[in-house]
Amino acid sequence: MEEADDFRNWKELLPDLQGEIFTYLSLQERLTTVPCVCKSWASTLAGPYCWQEIDIEEWCNQNEPDKIDRMLVMLIKRSSGSLRKLTVSCVQTEKTFTFIAENAGSLQTLRVSRCNMTDSIVEDLTQKLSMLSFLDVSYCNKIGAPALETIGKNCTMLEVFCRNMHPIETSGKPFDDDEAIVISSTMPNLKHLGIAYNLVKTEGVVRILSNCPKLELLDLRGCWGVNIENISLEKDFPNVKVLGPHVIDYYEKNGWDDFSESSGYLGWDFMVDEYYDDDDESDISDDIWDDEEGLEEIQFTFYQGIGNAEMFWRPSP
Repeated sequence: MEEADDFRNWKELLPDLQGEIFTYLSLQERLTTVPCVCKSWASTLAGPYCWQEIDIEEWCNQNEPDKIDRMLVMLIKRSSGSLRKLTVSCVQTEKTFTFIAENAGSLQTLRVSRCNMTDSIVEDLTQKLSMLSFLDVSYCNKIGAPALETIGKNCTMLEVFCRNMHPIETSGKPFDDDEAIVISSTMPNLKHLGIAYNLVKTEGVVRILSNCPKLELLDLRGCWGVNIENISLEKDFPNVKVLGPHVIDYYEKNGWDDFSESSGYLGWDFMVDEYYDDDDESDISDDIWDDEEGLEEIQFTFYQGIGNAEMFWRPSP
């Protein structure tokens, strides 16, 4: 009787508690394993409780743009407006950015590196994402100073801004302070700023340091137009840690650890359109639970292509 009294049924857990537990699992496990356990868990995974933070950056790097669009739409729909952090890359279509803006107004952290963004897309996006405190638009080559000015004016709560560039993209181009001037004049509340391999000059860096009094970390690695010896850092800006312009260790985070939401490698493919209905993906059909053959086919699709897949194969629930 004592054992029976101590027994707790998982079905009695509230969906928000279940969702909080599931967030400790990887994205792959949440999408492929948990929904196959029971209808209750599948229902929780279809709701907003597991999707307040979405990180599919590595997955995006391995998939086609149309798959990225469908994945984002599905997961953002599930968040039901509660999404706080979103990390993606390689998004190509304006339609997808519009969907993010219209359905993720509570976003505080947004990382959209290597995306096909334009100045007009940035304007539309940031007008509806005024809650952002962390924004990463690194390696977005089609935006410039006008986009950064829009970001500064619309995202007044911004504390961390990443605008790192690829060295190949900036090599041989003339140095230019346009973006630095915009940052210094529109982002006074910045605490961390990353502009590695940017075309900024010494004068632009001085303006940033002078007009961003809360700045704690400035990443200038690869900014070869900056002569750091001409800036009196210890005397005039003692509270700012400056990295670069010399690149000691490109992969060393050097103070960015507390401000990055790095993602793990996901070596798998998710065919979202085959197993979820975009029109009403929250409506989970009972057929999947009655069709063991269909379930095995889904599992095989997820795991095929992974080297030595038997190592990852999970026993049936």
